Amino acid sequence: MIRPVTDEDFDFVYELYMHPDNNPYLLYDQMPVSSFRPIFDELQSKNHLYIYEVDGIQTGMCKLVPLQHRTSHIVYLGGFAIHPFFAGKGEGLKMMKEIIDHAKQKGFLRVELSVAIINEKAIRLYQKAGFVKEGILKKYSYMKSENRFVDEVVMACLL
Repeated sequence: MIRPVTDEDFDFVYELYMHPDNNPYLLYDQMPVSSFRPIFDELQSKNHLYIYEVDGIQTGMCKLVPLQHRTSHIVYLGGFAIHPFFAGKGEGLKMMKEIIDHAKQKGFLRVELSVAIINEKAIRLYQKAGFVKEGILKKYSYMKSENRFVDEVVMACLL
């Protein structure tokens, strides 16, 4: 199930964002806990951060950011990560299906995301979940630790 994040989820979320398997593909560079706390607090206050649980065990996370005005039928999916312990066990696809169901229940008609063009594993997962490639964003993300830009694929799932 997916549920809104709570204060008790901070350590889990921080670990996922900073884990070396996940961090290169997520929004935030490596940082100390004290720098991440305000980011977490802001995401929590806006109700954008969600935890994916399996049998009460924290398994993954994501951000769901509703767009506004003429695009209020769209929710942006970001920060999607499965804990490396659960990677390759089918939980990513299950989580994607729950995200899509959640978006439908909230009345959204479109879920969109961007993913690093080099993250082929994630692209395959999103395609299995019903997302299609819509375009390329050139030099979209800056990898500070590597001093380089990364192109991203824009993908969407129409509900």
